[in-house]
Amino acid sequence: MPSHFQRSEDERLVIGIAGRIGSGKTSIGKYLVSAYGFQYFRYSQVLSEWRAKDPESKSHLQEIGWEVMDGGQQAELNRRLIEQIAPGVDVAVDGLRHPIDYQSLRNTFLSSFRLLYIDSPAGERWERLRGRGRYSNFSSFEVADLHPVEQSIELLRPNATFVFQNTGSSQDLYAALDEVIQDLRTKGHS
Repeated sequence: MPSHFQRSEDERLVIGIAGRIGSGKTSIGKYLVSAYGFQYFRYSQVLSEWRAKDPESKSHLQEIGWEVMDGGQQAELNRRLIEQIAPGVDVAVDGLRHPIDYQSLRNTFLSSFRLLYIDSPAGERWERLRGRGRYSNFSSFEVADLHPVEQSIELLRPNATFVFQNTGSSQDLYAALDEVIQDLRTKGHS
């Protein structure tokens, strides 16, 4: 794993990654780690460490995520995530699901924060996840995709600095991300 390159606070990038299940969020997060040395966090991991009894179960994490969101504890989840982020390093945060997630990261990291939204049609998302053995049939995928904890994701799209249409290969997605990172590094955070 690459070492994290220390940057001044006004040079660092804190990239939030949002999108529906199977859209490519984790692929983008892991690519930012391997290609650029970003520190990587997942909301689901922080949620699992905080509240989950069975961290391997996606449906269990969705239920806990909904309890946190519906119970007014989303700000606490964000606090727990943000306290783990090292100062002065580039960071990718995978799995924003609620406007509070965006606001928390934006308010904490100011002009260093950028939101990437990954869009992909349901059929393609299902095929990706099925290929990884995540769902046994399309109806189980639909149940997960329609879970209440997933329903605020679309509210994040208007706040995105970039919206990726993930309908091609992984290499296409990574090439588009490379352009975004280069653009952000060249033009700065303004």
